[in-house]
Amino acid sequence: MIAVDHDAVEVDFDSGRARLRLRGLEVFDDHDIANSLTLGIGIPEPPFSQPGVPPVRAKISVDVEWNGALSMAAIDNQDQHFKGTFLSTDATIVWSSEQDGFHFESDNPADPKANLVSVLGREKNGVFFSG
Repeated sequence: MIAVDHDAVEVDFDSGRARLRLRGLEVFDDHDIANSLTLGIGIPEPPFSQPGVPPVRAKISVDVEWNGALSMAAIDNQDQHFKGTFLSTDATIVWSSEQDGFHFESDNPADPKANLVSVLGREKNGVFFSG
């Protein structure tokens, strides 16, 4: 989990709109999912062998916008102490990453048709659950 400034997030759940904006966030680039899950060791065993790659320092910028509810689902599971309201939304993402010798930028403006699934949710669980 990475802490972000309070003003990096805007949410208006009732209208199904939200935004996350991060600029120059320092992270580690783990290269790929296998490397990230194994903390840089890689996967030594066939059939999924993949050598480890040391993570490198990088900076990312992200602008994610969720834009209006398309549908809604309410879940109330008393046995699991979980309930929530979830909105399926349209969303766009623009992001970039830079590290020594490499820079990447996504399409800007982002193509909303490239998005498959986006969800905003409000939930209660664990100690925050009250039937």
